[in-house]
Amino acid sequence: MKPVFIATFCLFTWSFFGQDYIKLFNQIQKTEAKAALKKMLQKANVNTGNYDIKYHRLEFTVDPSVAYISGEVTTYLNAKENLNQVTFDLASNMTVSQVTQRGTSLAFSQNTNDELVVTLPVTQNTGVIDSLTITYSGNPVSSGFGSFEQSQHNGNPVIWTLSEPYGAKGWWPCKQDLNDKIDSIDVFITTPRFNPSSEEYIAVSNGLEQSQVVNGSNKTTHFKHRYPIPAYLIAIAVTNYSVYSHTVANNSKPFDIVNYVYPENLSSAQNSTPITVDIMNLFANLFEEYPFANEKYGHAQFGWGGGMEHTTVSFMGNFDRYLIAHELAHQWFGNKVTCGSWKDIWLNEGFATYLSGLVVEHLDGNSAFTTWKQNLNTSITSATNGAVYLSDVDTTSVNRIFNGRLSYNKGAMVLHMLRKKLGDVNFYKGVKNYLTDVNLAYGYAKTADFIPIMEAASGESLTEFFSDWLYNQGYPSYTISWNQPSANQVNIQVSQTQSDASVSYFEVPIPIRLIGTLGERLDITLNNTTNNEVFANTVNFTVASVQFDPESDIISKNNNVVLSANSFVNNNAFKIFPNPTFSELNILKPDALEVSEITIFNALGQLLYHSNWSPVVNIEAFSTGILFVQLYTNEGVINKTVLKN
Repeated sequence: MKPVFIATFCLFTWSFFGQDYIKLFNQIQKTEAKAALKKMLQKANVNTGNYDIKYHRLEFTVDPSVAYISGEVTTYLNAKENLNQVTFDLASNMTVSQVTQRGTSLAFSQNTNDELVVTLPVTQNTGVIDSLTITYSGNPVSSGFGSFEQSQHNGNPVIWTLSEPYGAKGWWPCKQDLNDKIDSIDVFITTPRFNPSSEEYIAVSNGLEQSQVVNGSNKTTHFKHRYPIPAYLIAIAVTNYSVYSHTVANNSKPFDIVNYVYPENLSSAQNSTPITVDIMNLFANLFEEYPFANEKYGHAQFGWGGGMEHTTVSFMGNFDRYLIAHELAHQWFGNKVTCGSWKDIWLNEGFATYLSGLVVEHLDGNSAFTTWKQNLNTSITSATNGAVYLSDVDTTSVNRIFNGRLSYNKGAMVLHMLRKKLGDVNFYKGVKNYLTDVNLAYGYAKTADFIPIMEAASGESLTEFFSDWLYNQGYPSYTISWNQPSANQVNIQVSQTQSDASVSYFEVPIPIRLIGTLGERLDITLNNTTNNEVFANTVNFTVASVQFDPESDIISKNNNVVLSANSFVNNNAFKIFPNPTFSELNILKPDALEVSEITIFNALGQLLYHSNWSPVVNIEAFSTGILFVQLYTNEGVINKTVLKN
């Protein structure tokens, strides 16, 4: 979800991404925190946990000129235990006139806890599926965030809903907790056929439109959705929309992006929304096919300044590219796989934020992407503490859950650093596996589900990485000392301090750029794991300067690069030859120096070799490229680079 955006953001370009972006994200944090207030005040309803919803038939009657709804909701539910009564979430101001089961009226009551309690005539045994139909009506009271809004645009009536997080019960009887996705829904929206200006009303909801049936002065529009969906992502909107579509080819299985736009904004929207196809194709290529490709994707304009990622149709306050990308990203991360608790909110918002950055990378180029990362890092390091993953105490604070600096920005940069650590192949493989995991797809996921999937895809333990960057707090500051003792070698020492005591040392591959006196450039990555670690790197030019993290791939602040007079004797005492080599490495060391272990990593940071001390190492089986040789000595860890040819 994305909240209020300033109007001028439509003119925003990704090459200009400074303090305006930080201010914008502060707005995002504040408004999404407000959005969650109702949810935080309501605990999970233990009275709805004894059944599983299989299907809803939602029949709504609304008039956009009137703040009122009437409806019939038929629910098919599977008993998880023997049931004598069934409880639904429904605001107490809504009036239930009847509950039936196969035509028979049942006893029911409503209470001040916003519950509708239905008494069953006979026990519904465990594992039995049965149905109930609830007839109700009323003027929904907004949850303070627009769960059901009747307003106007350009003098025309409009009704729209936005139920995240717990607003659904404000306008229909449902089960709201994040523990039960509805397997399938049909939505029937009955409205007057025309508005007061004799313009036709158009209704919008989830899934694929099936029909529009005219009955006198009224019209009923039917939508069918056949994917699992939580109650908060079900939505309707009705006004005098102008409708147009874009087609996504989808490997010869085309589907439509349907845009429902206020007529007064039609021209500008038609100029803005075609980029959705490019973004859709990008996400599909990087991850997987759009999760709801058998139906549609769409945008429906509504009377709020931000956006909301309702499944298959995002409600949009405007059509700038950033908002389009963020809400579309949620269709994978948030709608197909939904965070399983508030502690794991970064699995929704960190991913959606990062995917908006991937749009910058792929559509605008690396320079713009670097600027995007720089501004995220400026936000992240504006305070010295704070973890991405929430504690139990954190979940009692709305502002903490929807903290833009941590849940959004730091969550996104943790994903980027994970990508750089694992390499693109393993990173995208892992994320694809996460999206398709049989236990998570179209269900709920927690961080404890995500990490082992990424470890399995990469073959690496990620315990230390996630401990440093996700579960604990703060960021590192680096001092990079370097010199060039010989024409073909540069020595680099990495020193680090931490902004928060929860992390003893941030372990992360460090990008370094060597710039030569004649403009030569060499990018290297240091597999840094300990403080004051020394790396010896082979070069074939005279180095004029060294740049730390030139493309802002690491969360850090207050970094310094210094030309050092230190000879780094420990490193230079080792000789590794031949270099380059095809088959064997010979290692010479001073007699007084003891070496306990030798490890070798490739440029992706993958461990290729681990053994006790040996003066000769066979590397013939390794792939060609830069190898990082790490020697554990009684005077510290020594690092060398070797070219395998």
